[in-house]
Amino acid sequence: MNKTELFQTIILNLENLHQAALAAVQRAIETATAEESEAENKYDTFGLEASYLAHGQAKRVAECETDLITFKNLKVTERLTDQTVSIGDLVILEDEKSTFQYVFISPVAGGLKVKYKQNIITLVTPSSPLGKVIISSKLGDEIEVKPGDEKKYYHITDIY
Repeated sequence: MNKTELFQTIILNLENLHQAALAAVQRAIETATAEESEAENKYDTFGLEASYLAHGQAKRVAECETDLITFKNLKVTERLTDQTVSIGDLVILEDEKSTFQYVFISPVAGGLKVKYKQNIITLVTPSSPLGKVIISSKLGDEIEVKPGDEKKYYHITDIY
């Protein structure tokens, strides 16, 4: 596993999200300021709604920028085998059905799925239910996660 390549792949995905957010805010601004958006009467709120959408999209752009900067500031580090899982680690989990799940412990963008080589890697933050359990675990540990009312069990098979 080339961790530097993985970092670059995640950064590229975060940059693509940022670009998509920029395009969405531009479209929302154009809609909000278009001549067709002017209210024809006091009940016509299309222009107002479009401006709220533009504001929300602008907030999303700011979040994407923050995520990108935060992720770019992460350092690619080699880990020692006896270390507990920490931010910046790729963790491979095996469930009870022998299905493997690849999770990258990230400070931002939880839930983002990134294709790297032949695998789908999910970014997980330490504040998520899975992240809270993984962050204090070591290679070979069995972990239990309770998403909602059900319990899921995983075995940590590898950490990079």
